[in-house]
Amino acid sequence: MEKKNAPILGRRIFLYLTSFFSGMSVMAIELGASRLLAPYFSSSQIVWTVIIGTIMIAMAIGNVWGGRSADRHPEPERLFRRLLLVAVWTALIPFIGRWVIAGVTGLLALFISSNFLVWASMGSCLVLFVFPLMLLGTVTPSLMKYTTDSLDDNGKTLGELEALNTIGSIIGTFLPTFVTIPAVGTARTFLIFAAILAVISLAFFVSQRRWIARSAVCAVIITALVFAPANYSFAFWEGGDVVLEDESIYNYLQVKEDDRRIALSTNVAFGVQSIKIKDGGMTGMYYDYALAAPLMAEKAEDVLILGLGTGTFAELCLERFPGCEVTGVEIDEKIVDISREYFGLPEEVNAIVGDGRAWLTASEEKWDVIMVDAYQDITIPFQMSSVEFFTEVREHLAPGGVMVVNMSMRSESAGSMNEYLMDTIQSVFPCCAAVRVANGTNMELFASAGPEAFERFEAALEALPAGDLRDIMERVDSDMFAVEGGEYILTDDKAPVELLGMAVLDEIIGSELEGLRERIAAEGIMSLLGEL
Repeated sequence: MEKKNAPILGRRIFLYLTSFFSGMSVMAIELGASRLLAPYFSSSQIVWTVIIGTIMIAMAIGNVWGGRSADRHPEPERLFRRLLLVAVWTALIPFIGRWVIAGVTGLLALFISSNFLVWASMGSCLVLFVFPLMLLGTVTPSLMKYTTDSLDDNGKTLGELEALNTIGSIIGTFLPTFVTIPAVGTARTFLIFAAILAVISLAFFVSQRRWIARSAVCAVIITALVFAPANYSFAFWEGGDVVLEDESIYNYLQVKEDDRRIALSTNVAFGVQSIKIKDGGMTGMYYDYALAAPLMAEKAEDVLILGLGTGTFAELCLERFPGCEVTGVEIDEKIVDISREYFGLPEEVNAIVGDGRAWLTASEEKWDVIMVDAYQDITIPFQMSSVEFFTEVREHLAPGGVMVVNMSMRSESAGSMNEYLMDTIQSVFPCCAAVRVANGTNMELFASAGPEAFERFEAALEALPAGDLRDIMERVDSDMFAVEGGEYILTDDKAPVELLGMAVLDEIIGSELEGLRERIAAEGIMSLLGEL
């Protein structure tokens, strides 16, 4: 290769910038992939494993292809055409990604009967991200070809290229997570990095006086889309009830409102994590059942909620137990902001931003009631499911105090997620009882140091006046069963919560898909298409 045919390549700085921004774009696309998939498949470690594994395979293929291509065709124009193609593909992801995910998931639903979450997320990754990341994988070996003039200093040159690519990857890890995604969202994050790649390609083609018009059009369109007032809704199937779609460092956030209620969903396409009933009545969800905990406690003056959300349980406690003080710990600051703006969380609720376990460990206070509400479908923080964590909770309970844990995925299978949690909790608290929430997959577990808690509950129930609270507590009383405990114990060292959660989700999805397949067999697939 003669540098005179590609004058810009005679400037090492341009090649170094190409390596730097390519590495940055790889990580930005990877992190964007996790946020794009989260509303549909959750943000669990399993989904992260699928994303990382798929992308590493794509990069490996790209490395091999790029090296061989550079040997056979040492024209740098080929590399920058590939970068321009990556820019266009990446810019399309915000617009077609949700439809691709829906299509891949719907297609796999017809054939997959187990491990559906893994296959659906992997299929979506393969279609959306393998091709552009495979092309980005060709960058480093191609640049090595263009920058190596002799064997005398090739080690130094290759080391510098690799270092800049790695530094770009490091910045590409932090920039989307802490800056672009929280500030402008996942969609515009894809567009920003697509624009960067398009501009690099444009600079090369301008220097070559070739492909200028095409690359300029791509760069201008992509850059314009970054600033366009477009709506990149994840929940494309929703009607007009969605009043907010936002993203934070931790979550995809969706707020829906109708005449009766306001609801928050996080990282899930369906389901509710927090709810507010506008007329102040009971929610009809697990929060109502959890109100048994203050009745079981010796007193209900101080309540701690680990996983505050928008404060559904906090408000119920303030309403049903006047005079109590409520502290809530929520890791996502944006959720706390949403709780004040959209859900009217009372100012007397002490909302603290932080990790529940870390904050509890650092605290010296004790509470009469501690609610653990940090589990969301299969996204269960392992550090808040272990013997060590529940021991910490017990040490922070006042005498006569009660812990209540919301377990979100119910299964009757032996060795299920909930069985592990119940056995783990019972190994710390000698007296435990649980109740299954009607019309849902939740289960509430109540734990205390002694049987007096359940005796107090019976007495408090008798004293309750007629009304909705008494109706719910009578249901709790009639359906509650003792937790005996067993050998399924989770520890900080060993807590395979992702696999356990996936097994339950797989069971739930399997039963739903079986009904879908039966309908298709009886009525044909057009019966489903007619509803779209």
